[in-house]
Amino acid sequence: MESDDIPVLKRLSESGQTIIASDEDVRGRKVTDRSDNELGKVGDLLVDDEERRVRFLLVEHGGFLGIGEKESYIPVDAVADVTEDRVRVDRTRDQVVEAPAYDPEVVKDSEFYDRLYQHYGYAPFWGVGYVYPPFTRLPGQL
Repeated sequence: MESDDIPVLKRLSESGQTIIASDEDVRGRKVTDRSDNELGKVGDLLVDDEERRVRFLLVEHGGFLGIGEKESYIPVDAVADVTEDRVRVDRTRDQVVEAPAYDPEVVKDSEFYDRLYQHYGYAPFWGVGYVYPPFTRLPGQL
């Protein structure tokens, strides 16, 4: 699959899909880095409609009552552990903070996803030989 052929990703909240078991829904859970520093919370999940798999965590951080809040996209490949109240990623706070920002007015989705995967050091999910990480399709999800 070429990067121009990347499946359309949608926020789970806007996709019409649901997570069957509510206790397996990671949205709203705290996100921490590899040293357990809090990064924010999972605001939503970006899902691939074609394969019905989660591709990115949309992490919300900063702001007050939703004002000034920022969003970071973290590939699910970085998820190291999921507990009842937390999602831990195997990256540092600095790596998340320095990740490319998404602005749909400036950059095409395919270019953004390419840069994001390069930044985090993972092969993109549309590449040849991609191996699905364990957290792309949680039990009961989608």
